[in-house]
Amino acid sequence: MRLIITSMKVFINTDGRNPNALKTEQKLIGISKELNIKITNEISESDLIISIGGDGTFLKSARLSCEKPIIGIHTGTLGFLTEIKSNNMKNALIELLNGNYHIEERMMLEGEIVRKDGEIKKIPKALNEIGISKNILGVVRFDVLVDGKIINSYTADGILVCTPTGSTAYNLSCGGPIVDPTAKILTLTPIAPHTVINRSIVLSDDSTVEIRITEIRDSTTSFVLYDGHPIEVFNGDVIKIEKSDKLTKIIKLEDASFIDTIRENIN
Repeated sequence: MRLIITSMKVFINTDGRNPNALKTEQKLIGISKELNIKITNEISESDLIISIGGDGTFLKSARLSCEKPIIGIHTGTLGFLTEIKSNNMKNALIELLNGNYHIEERMMLEGEIVRKDGEIKKIPKALNEIGISKNILGVVRFDVLVDGKIINSYTADGILVCTPTGSTAYNLSCGGPIVDPTAKILTLTPIAPHTVINRSIVLSDDSTVEIRITEIRDSTTSFVLYDGHPIEVFNGDVIKIEKSDKLTKIIKLEDASFIDTIRENIN
């Protein structure tokens, strides 16, 4: 898939806590002027989003994107999502202007929390994962259902429902599998389960996952996490998670494969 650019307008999303990202933003503004690329403060008016920072900033850009294509300039620590090095920005923009790129469409998740009293709270869209996690003490007990059928009851620190893109994030830290980001699957990965059976489960991307919280210990605070952002949950809450009808569109300039990216970042 290729984006046709006539007069390029870009929206810049920068990690404001990172001095290196802020310096990179100023350099990018100068290069953009040189190449006659316009910078807009309105995402709706832009042709694409430039994310400056690490993968966390890229995830925020994905939530903001309104399905505008995103390209990442790497100034953070991990760089599974951010392709462009800050010293190669000008060349990258020239490649964009010349149409030398392709776009990968990545699955997102969405969900809702159904409270015990019937209140429904929407969970914002996520590119990596939606799941539950305890804070510090205790454990959480919950049942997991897939398409209305119970798959297991867990006593654990939590559980993640991950997209293929999210396989190299929290999922990887929890021992989950590394998945090609263009695959059409969901991964269910428990977090420190108190059971011998602690393996991830791979599901169809059309699956609907329900997490029914049966017990949160008195000393424990638990959260729904969407790409790391918390919403507190309570005993009796039901979390419903499924594939979103929205996509994240990632601009790829280089021919590096998923395997190349894994080798570079893991090693």
